[in-house]
Amino acid sequence: MSEKKLKNTMLVQKKSLVAITSLATLSIIMSGCQSGETPKGGSTASPGATTTSNASGKVNVDGSSTVFPISEAMAEEFKKANAAIDVSVGESGTGGGFKKFCAGEISVTGASRAIEAEEIANCQKGQIEFVEIPIAYDALSVVVNPENTAVKCLKVDELKKTWAPEAQGKVTNWKQINPAFPDLKLDLYGAGTDSGTFDYFTKVIVGKEKSSRTDYTASEDDNTLVQGVAGEKGGMGYFGYAYYEQNKDKLKAVEIDNGKGCVGPSAEAVLNGTYNPLSRPIFLYVSKKDLERPEVKSFVDFYLDTNSQKFIADTGYVPLPSELATQVQTRYKGNKTGSIYVNAPKGATLKDLLSKAK
Repeated sequence: MSEKKLKNTMLVQKKSLVAITSLATLSIIMSGCQSGETPKGGSTASPGATTTSNASGKVNVDGSSTVFPISEAMAEEFKKANAAIDVSVGESGTGGGFKKFCAGEISVTGASRAIEAEEIANCQKGQIEFVEIPIAYDALSVVVNPENTAVKCLKVDELKKTWAPEAQGKVTNWKQINPAFPDLKLDLYGAGTDSGTFDYFTKVIVGKEKSSRTDYTASEDDNTLVQGVAGEKGGMGYFGYAYYEQNKDKLKAVEIDNGKGCVGPSAEAVLNGTYNPLSRPIFLYVSKKDLERPEVKSFVDFYLDTNSQKFIADTGYVPLPSELATQVQTRYKGNKTGSIYVNAPKGATLKDLLSKAK
């Protein structure tokens, strides 16, 4: 299937997604108490955001394929009330997006990880000051073909054994991962090297960022990975939760055992801190200078509006608890620049960093 057709397939799936059950579950979760990231009062989203602006012009958004479904949904809804503003959304990957952003080619970039020191240096060279905006949580999902019925849970060590550089050309059968698994050829599908998902997965699973075997099908287009795993009985892949949610009929999410038992990806597991180490915040980065443009500010305002949070849940991600969302809004409205992740201690959560940020 061509890349264009794959993207069209995703669009149809996204528009047809009925998230009533997921949203009901999320509402219950976010109105209750959970460990670590406790929401106060839960989501206050109304049926839809109606923010309008008299501005006109174009807003260029690019970056993470993980964040892409959210930005695309936000752009579609925003344009219903702001027809004079053209919002273009691309998906060149987190790394690719930062390259364009720091070169001043785009106003907004999505990222499935925090900006890194080298990228900050590039932005400084390009005289780009940025506002960092955490927008949601993602449960990075490891998936297999549904016909592989024997594989229901994978230990973090088993994932490392599969994806580490030393596995290249050697771990090629499911039985080599675990003798209890079937004698079945292993077909791997994963994020490309420009993807923040690649950076995050290799860091928390392999133990070193950007360290991975290379004999797998790699793509920044998550739909390519979906189709690959769905088409191979021995397939395994990883990508953002939204892509699993939209393709549950042809994929099976594997539970992850980080030493405390098997836990599958879900909004509840993300918020209560049990889906580790594959839950993560995802971000927008916005040029401070471009926020002076009414069309850019109007779009970002809409993106962060309480009423727009339903679009995040609709695409399969987990909106921030209200306490954190308020802190993010305060930093955004105060035009705070730079990253709260610079020199962050190992294991620090978004809640930790926001509470300490000035």
